[in-house]
Amino acid sequence: MLSMTGYGKSNTVLGTTAYTVEIRSVNNRFLDCSARLPGRFAYLEESVRNILQKYGITRGKISISVRAASAESGIPKLDIAAAQAYLNELYVLRDRFGLPDDISVMRVAENDHLFMQPEELSDPEKDLSDLQEVLKPALEQYLKSASAEGSRLKTDILNKLDRIEASVASIQAVSGKVISDYRDRFEARLRTLLADNSLSFDDSRILTECAIFADKVAIDEELVRLGSHISAFRETVDREDSVGKILDFTLQEMNREINTIGSKCINADIAKIVISVKNELEKIREQIQNIA
Repeated sequence: MLSMTGYGKSNTVLGTTAYTVEIRSVNNRFLDCSARLPGRFAYLEESVRNILQKYGITRGKISISVRAASAESGIPKLDIAAAQAYLNELYVLRDRFGLPDDISVMRVAENDHLFMQPEELSDPEKDLSDLQEVLKPALEQYLKSASAEGSRLKTDILNKLDRIEASVASIQAVSGKVISDYRDRFEARLRTLLADNSLSFDDSRILTECAIFADKVAIDEELVRLGSHISAFRETVDREDSVGKILDFTLQEMNREINTIGSKCINADIAKIVISVKNELEKIREQIQNIA
């Protein structure tokens, strides 16, 4: 399980260039990637998304920064042709107008346009390979960070799920007594009313009323489905692919069942347990928003 919150940083040297990479992310429903790349890799920005997906990163707002520092950056190369053309024009100026000859190396060097940085020829295949190599250490550190946070989230969620299962078991235990308790109270009240009005007692009528009531408040099906959703939730948590959306959908079904149980119950103890379960489900929902 991966969290959508992670951070990774690395320093990599390729040839004469040192690259510093920083990767950070926050929650997002989909994969939203933005990358700041140095000149050599700038045209490969769209490829970064594919690189992330190869590492199993499918959700989150990912920001990637790649900075480059060349060991040769402080040694500009003289553009010989441009310098020669510039000097030729200076000689014409000197001779044409009889100006003092104060041409010197330092004066010529003040003209930045005479110097240039040698640029590598673009090789898309090699550039992509090098970009992947540059990103790899930071991505591995990022995944380690996201995995550690995901592990903590998983532990916390499973603890909450254990409490929910215990609560569901309590509801099941109490629900079995609801019908029998209702029948006893209904029968006792009916006997009193009939006795007060000198009327006869009909056992079949009591059974019919209890059956109607039992059908209205029965929560067996909801409890079975809720148990099934809890099992599915546990299985999903142990998967190694992206599970955040699946967990979210499963949690919605769990909420639907517990809400139905709450609407049917007439027992104060069950009502309290339902509120407790809904509270735990809400806490899990908040945690799931962090899961990729």
